Formats: sequence, C-alpha cells, structure tokens
Amino acid sequence: WYQRRVREAVVSTQSTGQTTLRNMLGTKSLAEILADREEISMAMQKILDEATDPWGVLVERVEVKDVRLPQNLQRAMAAEAEAHRDAKAKVIAAEGELNASKALKEAADVINDSPAALQLRYLQTLGTIAAERNSTILFPMPIDMMKAFADR
Repeated sequence: WYQRRVREAVVSTQSTGQTTLRNMLGTKSLAEILADREEISMAMQKILDEATDPWGVLVERVEVKDVRLPQNLQRAMAAEAEAHRDAKAKVIAAEGELNASKALKEAADVINDSPAALQLRYLQTLGTIAAERNSTILFPMPIDMMKAFADR
C-alpha cells in the first residue's frame, strides 16, 4: 500500500511539475525565460512545495536547465523577429527621409533668400555631371544676360 501511494505521489508530482512549468513559461517571452531561469526555478519550487506537502513529498530543488522549442514555434519566432527587424528598418528609413526633407527645406530657404545661390548650385551640378561623364554640356544663357551684351 505504501509503495502504491508513493508511486501515485511521484506521478502526481511530475504531472504537477509539468503543468506548473507550462503555465509559468507560457506567460514569459523566450528572452525572459533564458534570463530569469533562477527566478522561475524558485517560483516553481514554491508552488510545487505547496502542492506536494499534503502528500508528504518534499521538493528539494527545481532547475530550468534546457529549453527546447518545437520547430514550428522556432519558425514562428523567427518570422516574428524578422517582422520586427523589418518594422524597425522602416522606422529608421522614415526618420532618414524626415531628416533629408528638413535639410532640403533649409536649402530651399537659403536659395530662396539668395537667387545667386540657385545659379551657383546649377553651375556646380553641371560641373559634376561634366566631370563624371566626360561630356560636353550646352549651357543655356538667360535672355536677360544676352540683352546686357547686346546693349554694348
């Protein structure tokens, strides 16, 4: 009779341990599980002690040593991590676009305040194009400038 009772208590303790482990790990992220193994182990031991004390079973130690994840869960977690990385990359790209648009607005304000700045920028762009492509560029002359030469 005593061996049967102990055998049932052992099975019950194992079952309670598995259930407790599932419940505790189900509320945490993988990072929390890996980082907080000691805390999880202590909390599980307390719960198991309370559950097994009426059976005369003392749980001496609980350790979370190895966490194995099913393949489908690993794939789901990898997909979630990839989606998180993609979302973060989009936020970074959007911040870059915002900064670029602010810089363009500032440049437009400077050019707006000084019409000669626009002409200088235009000449700089033409010089860059000519240097890169080793080509001839036809430079259109404004009619106002041509009139100044015609009046002489």
